[in-house]
Amino acid sequence: MTPEEIFKSLQDELGEDVVFDFNDGTGDDKDPWCKVEPFRIADVGKKLKTDPDLHFDYLECITGIDFPDDGQIGVTYHLCSYVKKHRIVLKCFLDREDPVIPTLNDVWRAAGWQERECFDLLGVLFDGHPDLRRLLLPDDWEGHPLRKDWKEQDNYHSIPTTRVNMLDLLGAKRPEGDEAPKGEKA
Repeated sequence: MTPEEIFKSLQDELGEDVVFDFNDGTGDDKDPWCKVEPFRIADVGKKLKTDPDLHFDYLECITGIDFPDDGQIGVTYHLCSYVKKHRIVLKCFLDREDPVIPTLNDVWRAAGWQERECFDLLGVLFDGHPDLRRLLLPDDWEGHPLRKDWKEQDNYHSIPTTRVNMLDLLGAKRPEGDEAPKGEKA
C-alpha cells in the first residue's frame, strides 16, 4: 500500500478526527506522515499492527521534539511492515506543560525502552507504561535535557558537568586565535 492508502484506511476505520493532516513526504520532509489525536494513538497502533492489509510488525523508533514557542512536545513514531514492504510516520502533539500520551508497549514491545528514553530526556509521560522510569540519567537527575529551555547545572553531586580544558589545567597558553570550544572553560 502507498502511504496515502494507509492514511485513508486509518481514516475510514477510525475517523478524520483521529487521523488527519497527511503529508506525502515531498519537499523538506523525507518520509510520508500524518497526525494522530494523541489519546487515540494506541487505537491507531493496534489497527496498524493487526489489520492484515497493513501488518505493521515493526516500530522503528519513537522520537520526541520540543517546540517551546508553540507550547508543545511532538512525539513521532516511525513504523514499518517487513511483510508488506511499506512504512508510515505518525506524529502526535502534546501540551508541553502536561505531556501525556498512552503507551504503545502493549502493541509493540520495543516501545517500552523507547518511551522510557523519551520520558527521560523530554518528560513525556506514557500512560499505562509498566516501568516508566529514567533510562539514561540517574533517578535523581533534575529536568529533561532535550527540552530547549533546560539549563545544565555546573555540577552533579560535586562532579563538574563541563569538561575542563587540559591545557588550562597545565597552565599552558592557547595558540593565538584558538578559542575554547563551547562548553569548555577558557
